[in-house]
Amino acid sequence: MEELLKSLEDLKNSDIKSIVNHRINEFKELGRKSSNDLFKELCFCILTANFNAERSIKIQKEIDKGFLYLPEETLVEKLREFGHRYPSARAKYIINARKYKDNLKEIICNLKGERLREWLVKHIAGLGYKEAGHFLRNIGFDDFAIIDFHIVDILARHDLIKKPKTITRKKYLEIEGILREIARKSNLSLAELDLYLWYMETGKVLK
Repeated sequence: MEELLKSLEDLKNSDIKSIVNHRINEFKELGRKSSNDLFKELCFCILTANFNAERSIKIQKEIDKGFLYLPEETLVEKLREFGHRYPSARAKYIINARKYKDNLKEIICNLKGERLREWLVKHIAGLGYKEAGHFLRNIGFDDFAIIDFHIVDILARHDLIKKPKTITRKKYLEIEGILREIARKSNLSLAELDLYLWYMETGKVLK
């Protein structure tokens, strides 16, 4: 772990820190916006499951308000046109999630911490723990991990975990605990840690 902590400390003392801080502030600003804005971000996170984050960002910008009202068939066509890997499945998930569109902000305000993540996983088809954590991070929550293959690879490379074949709920929470310890020792939130680790693995700071 010491080698990883040293790499994180080096990044915290580099120009990357200002980029990470800016992104975190953007997340907190989004969290104060309307239910419609929050829903569009939820749709983005639905798109990212087993798909490229950068391409999902481009699709989100193209469709934008269309997530709120486009018929399922049209949404499928647009996702296919923009090159999404699973246009039909993701369109269906988005349509199903619309039942919560108008009161999403209220739900988020009323549920806190782990209860909120569990609600998302249970009620929003297409969201697992990773995507739920991604959504929560992107709207200003800073205490949930986003465990994708980039994060798994870094932890395995530093002998902090053995690379799992599948990530069950139990395994996800176990790895999250390790990340929480790294964050504590680095004096970072889990949200900040994720951005730094992503940069270490990809050279980019995305959302």
